[in-house]
Amino acid sequence: MLYIIIQTINDIDVLRVTRRGASAVHFVPAPLDPGTEALVKLDWDRRWDHMQQHSAQHLITALVDKKYNISTTSWNLGEKFSFIELDTANITPDQMSDVEQTANELIQKGVEVYPTLYESTDHLDLLKVRTRGLPEDHVGVVRVVTIEDIDTNMCCGTHVSNLSHLQAVKLLCVEKGKKNKLNLVFVAGKRMLKYLAELYKREKMLTDRLKGSPDQHVQLLEKLQKSCKALNKNSVSLLREVACLQAKLYLNQNPRPPFLSIHRKEGDNEYMNMVVNELNDKSIIAFITIGDNNGQGQFLLAGPEEDVIDLGPRIADVIDGKGSAQRERYQGKANKMSRRSDAEKVIQDYIEDKIKSAS
Repeated sequence: MLYIIIQTINDIDVLRVTRRGASAVHFVPAPLDPGTEALVKLDWDRRWDHMQQHSAQHLITALVDKKYNISTTSWNLGEKFSFIELDTANITPDQMSDVEQTANELIQKGVEVYPTLYESTDHLDLLKVRTRGLPEDHVGVVRVVTIEDIDTNMCCGTHVSNLSHLQAVKLLCVEKGKKNKLNLVFVAGKRMLKYLAELYKREKMLTDRLKGSPDQHVQLLEKLQKSCKALNKNSVSLLREVACLQAKLYLNQNPRPPFLSIHRKEGDNEYMNMVVNELNDKSIIAFITIGDNNGQGQFLLAGPEEDVIDLGPRIADVIDGKGSAQRERYQGKANKMSRRSDAEKVIQDYIEDKIKSAS
């Protein structure tokens, strides 16, 4: 599939483009009669962006190959970033810096970029051209793109006519690719300027929120992380104490309610299990919920296994939730915590019916 650079044909949107031999086939949602004169509108900004990224890829590929004997096996033109798949398991930061510096020096020199067309695939000049081979369905002329004194590459894509049109390139990082390969991520031209603007915007937001200059951001974030970790530890400790106290409060009541029911908005899954663990009595039915009083949350039903298996799905249905049973506990998520009192009524009726049946 080819990248779409034609926006419309006779004001009809182009959906996708594929290649069939020497022809580019454009797919549109409405038919065009054969012989109709077509007015084609080109998305120039998109095409110029593709030209910049594609020519940058040729330049980076050539330099990596010449300097470090690392070949390119493929490349990907993404929406924000592009990457070159390198046939190596390792490339050092110093090598990346060297390639980037050389690329930008050549851009500053304004090296010429131009295509050459060959009528025959047997032309001797093609033996000197870097290529991954022609497609099996290739027909017609062979097109070679040259970066003067840097690279000659068989290519049918669109390119700038001078490296100065790239403005600049930035090698961002390497990511693990296919087996024993690396993806070299880069931006060029207007994309690099846009990326720089986005970075500055985020940097300014962090400066405002962290109350510190950009060179202090990492230090301030590390300080915040340590503070959050300590607060989380204290929160867990406090929740454990609350769970213990609530369990003891229930156990010490006289007379004791037929079942324990607790809702805690700021609780978590660990808190619910803490309460049940502190009860330490599998004969007690406990209904514990956390989350928004009127919206979504989580629930835990604990007690005798047969009661949990029977009551669990019914409770979940009442509070519009889903859950699963694991021995003496039925746990899940709920969408209508506002119906919690209805769930309590189901438990109350269940216990009363069970008492009546036993008598």
